[in-house]
Amino acid sequence: MSTIFGTMEVNLVNARGLKNNEFLGGGIDPYVLIQYRGQERKSTTATGQGSKPEWNERFTFRVEYPSADKQYKLILKLMDHDSFSSDDSLGEATIYLKELIELGLENGRAEIHPRKYSVVGSDQSYCGEIQVGLTFTPKKAAAEEEYGGWKESA
Repeated sequence: MSTIFGTMEVNLVNARGLKNNEFLGGGIDPYVLIQYRGQERKSTTATGQGSKPEWNERFTFRVEYPSADKQYKLILKLMDHDSFSSDDSLGEATIYLKELIELGLENGRAEIHPRKYSVVGSDQSYCGEIQVGLTFTPKKAAAEEEYGGWKESA
């Protein structure tokens, strides 16, 4: 099977139930680092939105299938922006994409409407949930994009 390329769109909707890890009683200012196979995108910081941030942002990633290591994982790292110290981790969610990609290859497009995924800490404890939608669209083969025929010159 030859390598197929495509585009995955991640629709980052919101998160709920995030733990406030600020010792001084301040609120958390969450943002998300979205990682897929060496590509990373960063959401805006939901300043002052605390444990219920809303983003409604879309991010695009390049997908190659099949990949050498057969790892098709989207990792969402929730972080708390801190102005005066390094940003703290609020947990992460992992979404496995192999079925979505295979369905997209079969049907020309595949979509998972926004749904909730558990956010877990480094010890696998529950830290809230994040709502994400996904779309995968394979690129058409070059031959399919050509329209054939001759161009008429004026």
